[in-house]
Amino acid sequence: MATRTASLTVLLPAAGAEIQLLPAGVFRSADGSGRPAGVAGWKLDALTAARVIQAAAARETPLVIDYEHQTLHAEKNGQPAPAAGWFHGSGLQWREGRGLYATDVEWTARARNMIGDREYRYLSPVIDWDDKTGDILALRMAALTNNPGLDGMTAVALSALFHHPSEEENSVNEMLKKLLAALGLPEDASEETAVSAVAELKSKADKAGEAQTAKAELAALKASVATAAGATPDPAKYVPVETMQELQTQVAALTARMTEGEVADVVEGALAAGKLLPAQKEWAESLGKSNLAALKGYIATAPQVAALKGMQSQGKQHGGNADQSTDADLAVMKALGLSAEEFAKGKKE
Repeated sequence: MATRTASLTVLLPAAGAEIQLLPAGVFRSADGSGRPAGVAGWKLDALTAARVIQAAAARETPLVIDYEHQTLHAEKNGQPAPAAGWFHGSGLQWREGRGLYATDVEWTARARNMIGDREYRYLSPVIDWDDKTGDILALRMAALTNNPGLDGMTAVALSALFHHPSEEENSVNEMLKKLLAALGLPEDASEETAVSAVAELKSKADKAGEAQTAKAELAALKASVATAAGATPDPAKYVPVETMQELQTQVAALTARMTEGEVADVVEGALAAGKLLPAQKEWAESLGKSNLAALKGYIATAPQVAALKGMQSQGKQHGGNADQSTDADLAVMKALGLSAEEFAKGKKE
């Protein structure tokens, strides 16, 4: 593997405290040079970006942003190489689907003015890359330039350089950070991620509330039935048979509803965990409705689907006797205490 160095160019329409250094995915130079040669393009994904960030964060000194890559040319042309800005490796961030970003960029006053006046409009990062795979290996520095090599990058707002959050904004930001932390999300989580987490939390709370309400209703109905059934008949407080039957019907219906919900949760969980094959879903639901404890016992001892893949395909065995018991059948017989003959008879019925 050989390592090569390339300087690219990113559109920088205005200055800001945050800049996009490289895009995500596979990309090539747009300046007509045909770079990179020998590979489909430069590649940057979450894994390669993590290595780049780790290497940059290990540096004690910040990375420089100069003008026209003069830092690379100073030894040959003897000209000064003043900095336009600085950024720290620890401030690099990977953003899925967007690319590699530098945050907390420290621009010089001269660079801010030149970018604001559109005297410079592009950013050109300098990278090391693998000439066999195109993987980006390291970020060395960056430069302001007007000779673009890449386009379509995220613009940076000039106002971000001079904006100082008010006390009210700081208070709101702190509150948002606490909310994100309570949701188990990082401070830089996207709005879409945060909203999705809140929706999921609300859904869980709603389901928990519905289950609690159903349990309370069931307990109340059972208590009513027990009271009516055990009380000494009193002509003044006589409970008609029709009323008793209605209460019993309600209890049965509510119990069935709760059992169906629990069976569905158990079956879906077992499918997701690989404890049931999709072809077993209907059988498992039927078993759960008649004997939920037996279903739970079977799932607890059932092998993972991965262990059955070599023997089964869409719930059927590869060749052999169709009546021969599978590992899943044996686990069911064990959970239900059935003999092979009883189990085979039940399957046929």
